[in-house]
Amino acid sequence: MLGVVVINFVLIHLAPGSFLDLMTAENQVSDPTTVALLKTTYGLDDPTWLQLVKYVWALLHFDFGFSYRQNMPVIQAIWINLPATLLLMISSITLALVVGIAAGVVASMKVRTVWDTLVSIAAMFFFAAPSFWLGIMMIVLFSVKLGWMPVGGLATIGASESGLGGVLDVLHHLILPTLALGLFYAAIYTRVMRSSMLEVAQLDFVRTARAKGLSRNKVTVSHVLRNALLPVVTILGVQMGTVLAGSVVIESVFSWPGIGSLLFDSVSSRNYPVVLGILVLGSLVVIVANMAIDLVYMWLDPRIEIR
Repeated sequence: MLGVVVINFVLIHLAPGSFLDLMTAENQVSDPTTVALLKTTYGLDDPTWLQLVKYVWALLHFDFGFSYRQNMPVIQAIWINLPATLLLMISSITLALVVGIAAGVVASMKVRTVWDTLVSIAAMFFFAAPSFWLGIMMIVLFSVKLGWMPVGGLATIGASESGLGGVLDVLHHLILPTLALGLFYAAIYTRVMRSSMLEVAQLDFVRTARAKGLSRNKVTVSHVLRNALLPVVTILGVQMGTVLAGSVVIESVFSWPGIGSLLFDSVSSRNYPVVLGILVLGSLVVIVANMAIDLVYMWLDPRIEIR
């Protein structure tokens, strides 16, 4: 996390312009005295190294800074938008895992058949198709042409936000963003799962299980599948950060009010404290996810122990 903070802090300060430059260009602030006062207030008149030291010290006290655009602390601005992003991430990862593992198992069990070919073609298409393009095409087809799905947003304007109706309305709006973000990762998991299943199926302990007379389904589920999941779980832990990054694009396409929309707005408005806060959050997600993956390893493979 310290490396993420230092690298991104330096990169942001190497980028031209600040929020004061933007406010001056938009004639929000024109008085030189006011500009100087704002620089002093936000510490912009300090050297870069001193600003970095102050920021790291503030982070140690759980102070992520102040967002001038939202007129609230950064942590509060992130907290408001976090539930929508977590909902999108969890639904997308769940879809990717379920579809990817199921498709990979089918392709490996029906290897060199029409089912294997269809799964491979679909996986290659969704892997190659940009998620934003896929989202736009889904909007054109399912929202504009067919009228089955909402164009964007988290909920219908004016609809009830409580009760079963509100939950179903949110889930209805969640379908297209989940598909657009989750199908890309489902394609990756499908290809990895297929290769891993075929590799594990050739190992000695699987041959022994078959020699004992166990059925094909029993061998596949109890012996092959569990060991073949290890590469998929590894990729899942590494990709948690990319899922968060991918949600930035998807949230912009579907007007989803989450962290991605907040990050895009903060970059455009040079609201750098919020940008840094979101990047720190992303690094924390990756660290926690990888720690959780290490624990899942112990359940999948009893030979792995914590020392």
